[in-house]
Amino acid sequence: MSRSRVVVVGAGFAGFQAARALSRTVRDRAEIVLLNPTDYFLYLPLLPQVAAGILEPRRVTVSVPDALPRVRLVLGEATGVDLADRRVHYADPEGGSGALAYDRLVLAVGSVNKLLPVPGIADHAHGFRGLPEALYLRDHITRQIEMAAGAATAEESASRRTFVVVGAGYTGTEVAAQGKLFTDALTRRQRTGKHHGRARWLLLDVADRVLPGLDRRLSSTADRVLRRRGVEVRTGTSVKEATQAGVLLDDGEFIDTRTLVWCVGVRPDPLVSEVGLPLERGRLVVDSRLNVPGYPEVFACGDAAAVPDRTRPGEYTAMTAQHASRQGKLAGLNIAATLGHGEQRSYEHHDLGFAVDLGGIQAAANPLGVPLSGPIAGAVTRGYHLAAMPGNRVRVTADWLLDAVLPRQSVQLGLVRSPQVPLDSASPEVPRLVGAPPKEQ
Repeated sequence: MSRSRVVVVGAGFAGFQAARALSRTVRDRAEIVLLNPTDYFLYLPLLPQVAAGILEPRRVTVSVPDALPRVRLVLGEATGVDLADRRVHYADPEGGSGALAYDRLVLAVGSVNKLLPVPGIADHAHGFRGLPEALYLRDHITRQIEMAAGAATAEESASRRTFVVVGAGYTGTEVAAQGKLFTDALTRRQRTGKHHGRARWLLLDVADRVLPGLDRRLSSTADRVLRRRGVEVRTGTSVKEATQAGVLLDDGEFIDTRTLVWCVGVRPDPLVSEVGLPLERGRLVVDSRLNVPGYPEVFACGDAAAVPDRTRPGEYTAMTAQHASRQGKLAGLNIAATLGHGEQRSYEHHDLGFAVDLGGIQAAANPLGVPLSGPIAGAVTRGYHLAAMPGNRVRVTADWLLDAVLPRQSVQLGLVRSPQVPLDSASPEVPRLVGAPPKEQ
């Protein structure tokens, strides 16, 4: 008898865990195919440390072929799902196209940057959702500090040394906190040039406090650390317009800057809305077992799915890495159950707390509800990341130790040569090979 084929779309937190749980449960008794644009799982929470020069980029990636030896990787971007014919269509990295037939399907396509109707954002802001963005930002920050020292005027120098981050959630707060330490280290090494001075960092959010979705004690800790470090925290403030010369705030102030980092949040991948299934706040409607109603062979999890929150009746789980990892694992186990291995279960979660790395030895954390700050929180935060990463723990620890005793290498790598990395707000347009028939797999 031929083996059943399970196709997992996306190798983020949810998709990676789904494929891993499934492969460990059914082993070789089913064919597991993972469709993803890259050959790695990206540990997103440590991206700010890549941008700040603490971690090398490969430290936050885990090779799919190495970590999931029983899973067949197909490189490609999903372009559509044919529910009637049970096929996932995709475009490969070189412009070709193909289709994957499935007996079971896991939609775990994740999320993209959320764009607001603000003039100039798409053209002048930099996103922060992947390695290209982190590498670009590291090169860009280094270049601006180096060029500021030799700028023709003091005004140009100040503009290059000004960095604006929009969005004071997890990502924005950590980018501002790590970035300020990084630029302080860079400016201390500048011994030549016409103009010198510390970098100016601004963190903006329309909410009334940083980390608005977390406990107020964590928010207060983060706010205190940022302000003490010199970051200008402006709550109740938004961007009215972005230009090449800077940003116009809604209070009428214009900030001269060459750097605008957009961290206002995420929305489900556009593929979700194109599948043709019922949505809830842009996410696929699923039951407590992560199954799509009416399609017993289709499951969804992570940011792509509106999963009922059984601890808060009538509400849905948040779009966080914690939920995505746990939902992905359960989706894998529930699919294994449909293939005769175990029994299906409903998704239930127990909050383990949150951790926000603020750079250096500073952090804000509340493991199991216990609020922590300072070096203790920093140790807990790094310990949590090491435990949550599915690989590279030794290499990450080694980079942390080296960063503690050696100065960071402030060089431009030139890995991203375009003027900027476009905001990843939609699935990229992948050119098709004219006349080339799609590959059926």
